[in-house]
Amino acid sequence: MVKKSTTQQINPAEVKSVLMAGVGGQGILRASDILCLVMMEAGMDVKKSEVHGMAQRGGCVTSHVRYGAKVYSPIERKGNVDILLAFEKLESLRYLDYLKPDSRIIINELELYPPAVNLGDMTYPEHAIDLVKKSFKTVKVVKAHEIARKAGNLKAENTALLGVLSKWLDLEVTMWEKTLWEVFPKKVVDANLKAFHLGREA
Repeated sequence: MVKKSTTQQINPAEVKSVLMAGVGGQGILRASDILCLVMMEAGMDVKKSEVHGMAQRGGCVTSHVRYGAKVYSPIERKGNVDILLAFEKLESLRYLDYLKPDSRIIINELELYPPAVNLGDMTYPEHAIDLVKKSFKTVKVVKAHEIARKAGNLKAENTALLGVLSKWLDLEVTMWEKTLWEVFPKKVVDANLKAFHLGREA
């Protein structure tokens, strides 16, 4: 159980949302759990919803995280998500209708072909990132796999992406560090902390 902190200033009338989207096996659900714990540490009310059907077959995985002084629903309606964190390029295209015109987007520059592409039934869109940039002003593209490799753990891509996301959230870095220490086993916590901070610097 994480003890809540009252160090952050929360606007009672404002509820924000982050939508994480990717492919099964990328650690999306773990990342959304960490984000929720950090928000709780900041004294916020948090609700989360996740969809992970077909994840074991490389299917889509999404997680909505909504936070604020008081949150009543875990799922954000279309056209109202503040930040999209796409763990894979194609997934950045699937959920654009959930975003506001001024939403911000983080895209992991990684291609993971869905089953339909592997079977030859569909082709992978060549210019996914360019298509996103045509519609949205703030698009941050990162190579999380390279950050994770530099941190010494290829499974730390999700933590690296959380580091990038943390730069857009008004939360103290110590809250993130405390949560990472609590969530990860000792043998991998150092690599994940390094990936997080490298993500912040990306």
